[in-house]
Amino acid sequence: MAGQIKRTIDYIVEQRAKGSPVLAVTTRTKFILKGVDADRYTTDSPDDLTVLARVRSIAAEMGVLV
Repeated sequence: MAGQIKRTIDYIVEQRAKGSPVLAVTTRTKFILKGVDADRYTTDSPDDLTVLARVRSIAAEMGVLV
C-alpha cells in the first residue's frame, strides 16, 4: 500500500503536536535528525519496509503508539 510512511509520519506529528504548529515543526525536525526526511515522502511514495520500521522505532522513542 503506497503512502504508508507518509500517513504514519503525519499521525505521529499530529499526536505529538496536538494542534501546535511549533511542536509539529519540532517533531518533523526530530525525524530529520534521526535520519528520516518527512517531506521526502508523499501519498504516492512506495513503501520501504526498512524506512517504515525506522519510523515506527522513532515513534516508540517519542512515546507514540503506532
